Amino acid sequence: MSQEFVKYSPDVELVDPDFEENLEAVIENMKKHIKRSVEVEGIQRAVRDAHAKGYGLARAEVEILKGAPEPYAQGIYGKPGRHEAMVRFSQGTSHTGADRFLGSTVGIGLKMFGIDGKTLLEDEPNSDTFDYAMINYPTFFVNDIEHYVFLDPLFESTGTVPPPNESPEQRRAKMYRFLHDWVTGKGTLPPEEWAWKELRAFLELGQIKYINLLLSTYYTMGAVRHGDYIAKVRVAPVQEFADRVVQRTLDPNAQEQVFRPALVAELRERPYEFDIQVQLCTDLDHMPVEDTTVCWSETLSPFVTVAKLRLPRQDIGGDDNLERMDATSMTPWRVTEKHRPLGNIMRARKEVYRQSSILRHQLNHQVRKEPSNLAEVFGN
Repeated sequence: MSQEFVKYSPDVELVDPDFEENLEAVIENMKKHIKRSVEVEGIQRAVRDAHAKGYGLARAEVEILKGAPEPYAQGIYGKPGRHEAMVRFSQGTSHTGADRFLGSTVGIGLKMFGIDGKTLLEDEPNSDTFDYAMINYPTFFVNDIEHYVFLDPLFESTGTVPPPNESPEQRRAKMYRFLHDWVTGKGTLPPEEWAWKELRAFLELGQIKYINLLLSTYYTMGAVRHGDYIAKVRVAPVQEFADRVVQRTLDPNAQEQVFRPALVAELRERPYEFDIQVQLCTDLDHMPVEDTTVCWSETLSPFVTVAKLRLPRQDIGGDDNLERMDATSMTPWRVTEKHRPLGNIMRARKEVYRQSSILRHQLNHQVRKEPSNLAEVFGN
């Protein structure tokens, strides 16, 4: 191939001397949220501090394809074959409730089984599973854990359902305060460090349309190691299958729940297929690791398909599916060294996701055990 790709080395990541201190603050906020959620969310169980509301857990298969160019056939993608897999479809926020209040930012957790190699999770290195945690937008609105320390409480204070007696003036004043606190770090940041880029990335999420979950493209947002190189990964609908989807655009005001019924209806009728695609970094200035608000240019480096994600026709509409889904754990750090997440905010997700899973399972009296195949999850 004619393109020159940036080689991976540990020094592509910046050292933050305050990282551990800020991480502890975020973990403490996360634990408070999960403990409060048992009562606040009104469903009498603890929920995740992100992707709290699930829409369904689907059986799947991943086929790693033959013939990918060498720079793309790295790590697990260098060994063609088929793997059992499952996909958790979810809302992107830390709350449950009506879809119209939660917004249109949604995500998937993809888990592959039978993947050789130790994971980067010290407490379960030999799980032989491999996860991606993705959302339906290519960028993220937080670049580092320091910024997240004050953003997390902002989301908690705004909630998702407006108080019934709140006036337009009160809502406007609340929004102005939210924007001020976001940009200025609640008055702690000097003007040259105000978070304008992060705010822009956050506001862009409001442009996402309410569409069937099968029609969205899902991104890692942050960069990951890709063997000898640096990459971002996405899961994109295969057009042939997307064209068959009947319930395409969704009206969040038509009913309380719109995402789950549409997903359930489509998978009952027909199978579905996504492409798993890799975009390699060619220029760290224009495709940075530490700035997740920057969308990597597809002109500089297009996405290349390395695997297929196939969902067979299935019924995920029962309450038992929701129970199975609730007991799962997905983390971007359940991967091998050759797919290590990169950058400050991706590094923070390692312990935040682990601690969140441990606490949630404890509060819900669930056994926290990583499955080794689909039968252990679905029972047959």
